Amino acid sequence: MSDLANARAVLKSVFGYDDFRPGQREIVEAAIAGRDVFAVMPTGSGKSMCFQLPAVLDGGLTVVVSPLLALMRDQVRQMEALGVPAATLNSGQDDEERRGTMARLAEGVVRLLYVSPERLASGSLADHLRRSGIRRLAIDEAHCVSQWGHDFRPEYRQLARVRETLGPVQVLAFTATADRETRADIEAQLFPSPPHVVVHSFDRPNIDLSFAPKDRPRDQIERFLLRHRGASGIVYTASRNGADRLAASLGHGGQRTLAYHAGLDAATRASREAAFLQEDGVVMVATVAFGMGINKPDVRFVVHADMPGGIESYYQEIGRAGRDGLPAETLTLFGLDDMMLRRRQIAGKDVGDERRRIEGRRLAAMVDLCEVAACRRQSLLAYFGEASEPCGHCDLCRDQSAVADATETARKALSAVARTGGRFGAAHLTAILRGDATEAVTRRGHDRLKTFGVGRDRDARFWSTTYRQLFAAGALAEASEEFGGFALTPKGEDILFGREGIALREPRAAEPKTGRRRDAARAAAAMEDGASALFERLRALRRELARQEGVAAFIVFPDRTLIDMAERRPATLDEMRAIQGVGERKLSLYGEAFLAAIAAADR
Repeated sequence: MSDLANARAVLKSVFGYDDFRPGQREIVEAAIAGRDVFAVMPTGSGKSMCFQLPAVLDGGLTVVVSPLLALMRDQVRQMEALGVPAATLNSGQDDEERRGTMARLAEGVVRLLYVSPERLASGSLADHLRRSGIRRLAIDEAHCVSQWGHDFRPEYRQLARVRETLGPVQVLAFTATADRETRADIEAQLFPSPPHVVVHSFDRPNIDLSFAPKDRPRDQIERFLLRHRGASGIVYTASRNGADRLAASLGHGGQRTLAYHAGLDAATRASREAAFLQEDGVVMVATVAFGMGINKPDVRFVVHADMPGGIESYYQEIGRAGRDGLPAETLTLFGLDDMMLRRRQIAGKDVGDERRRIEGRRLAAMVDLCEVAACRRQSLLAYFGEASEPCGHCDLCRDQSAVADATETARKALSAVARTGGRFGAAHLTAILRGDATEAVTRRGHDRLKTFGVGRDRDARFWSTTYRQLFAAGALAEASEEFGGFALTPKGEDILFGREGIALREPRAAEPKTGRRRDAARAAAAMEDGASALFERLRALRRELARQEGVAAFIVFPDRTLIDMAERRPATLDEMRAIQGVGERKLSLYGEAFLAAIAAADR
């Protein structure tokens, strides 16, 4: 049997899958041929399989480097559930657990060892692993090695030295988010000679992309959650206080919402993380401290209550939805305050000019994605250097938002900035344009300006949107970090004085689409009524088994496997074996229980 045929056989017998996902086969072939590999693959494309399968095939020791304790723990449990000997060495273990793991390594029975980069680089572990016969080093979240990456971690820089200590081991490095500069830095840091490079498409067609300007954001999020009742999801906020407040207010609507951030004690974080993993329908309202190590495939939505700071972080965060390949939905809210805050954060960082330039460019790309008028997915992929056709189903493709010449409109808005001395914000300027003689306007004599009332044919929302777009386009800058307000930039002056034109997007309703469910229940609803009811029965059984075993529900079976069972209704173990995601180990552990549930539903 050829190496590839053997790999396919193990893929089915151990992992329960009939074939590789796109991109996996090329990486696995290179890995089992002994080549170093650097792979850029989106979250949900099956990166872990690319080092887990070779470890099962060749029977040697693969050391997996990850910065994420939760992910390491879950992947060890997943491997053990499949009958693959796996272990971890981490700071959360006691001395007895560590000694037990080291003894198993010495005996040569461990196939996958998960460690943090600082644990691998400290003490004599690398020497011990070399003596234990390590065959390959798999580096997850490889973008952390790059100073140009969005999540640089200095401890990853030690991996080049560790590799030298380990001897002639194969290196496989994986990341989901890396632009060209970051990729080049990763290759230089981790590989002494050029590796086999695989850059998979960044497209995640099962994820629906929607953006909306902030307009009573709590209500916007609440309406979104009402359409996803019973589904698991994440709502990201920019601050700890924001996470606490939003979780409390959203919880009044009947959805189970939990806050998660670094300000909570370790026990609270652990219990809430366990609830999210083991239960269906939990919404985690969190800072970016949550999610990177959460190995949960059936997250059905991700909401950003505040604009992310860059495309890479945005892409990684939305990638936590729909990892099982089923439809998922995202909503990103953004506002002028977000843009100003992010720019202030970059300006205030104690970093070099080059780093500040790169972060400024990434923020500009994020702002452009918020304000773009063309296909949202097409713009996102273009950032990563990937050409594509309009997707046809993002919010802008559905709504056909129009861009039109807005030079005269912009000149009115910019004139109000210039005539008031370049120090007032959008609310005051909008009052002037609309001819609203507020106390602040009349006290300063701004009701006597030429621009007073020139925009009364448009409502306040139109003008606030115009100012946000002009700021995003670089025609306006923040006048003062302390007091805010707008000042003209050279580009703004060129537009104001007729030396340059500008096109803007017509304001559209901030309300996200309604009437469509794109969560796990949508997949079930597409089935016959009986199959949909059986799917819910199987989910309840899975939840109970996961509770008894103290593991995340997806470790028993993911939603996709349960949907396949509900549609095909296997009646024997042989028929169950044909279900996607049912390998021999899980067949022996859970096959009879799920067959009994299916039979009971058919009676």
